Amino acid sequence: MRYLIIDDEHIAHKIIMEYCEMLPHMKLQKNCYSALEALEYLNTHQVDLIFLDINMPKLKGFEFLRTLSSPPKVIVTTAYSEFAIEGYELNVVDYLLKPFSLERFLSAINKVTSSTISTISMARQQNIKPEGQHIFLKQNNSHVQLAIDSILFIEASGNYTKVVTTDGIISIREKNIGYDTIIFRQ
Repeated sequence: MRYLIIDDEHIAHKIIMEYCEMLPHMKLQKNCYSALEALEYLNTHQVDLIFLDINMPKLKGFEFLRTLSSPPKVIVTTAYSEFAIEGYELNVVDYLLKPFSLERFLSAINKVTSSTISTISMARQQNIKPEGQHIFLKQNNSHVQLAIDSILFIEASGNYTKVVTTDGIISIREKNIGYDTIIFRQ
């Protein structure tokens, strides 16, 4: 997943990059320290995901987002909770309040990945494999990276969810892992 960081704070770039480096499918395209710099970059390049700060000089994050005719997926990374509703009105995938933990970051990444599940389902109906798509599940005290195309089915029972894959079974203690329906592999 090709991503762009738009934030005027260097430390924010460092944290997001460190988290993304743990995820092999994440590919940094550019660090932008202003929305104007990002606009220039996006005129000639495409990305799948933007990590967007709100409070930046000259052009604010949401002002920037409104200028994009067909924006990629957006995860807001900000210290300001009062703009969350506006963010969701602009169809952001998630809204991370600084400072955010790795677990909260992975949850946001899972939302980006699961929002592509319907696209993947449509692709499967057209016999296209969703290669390279992954989700992260919390099993015990660690996170497990799972290729979506390895999922056979998902079964929920009480507080537990069982994910049956081509390689085995992953049991997690969650009522909801981010899916509204059970996925069956064709």
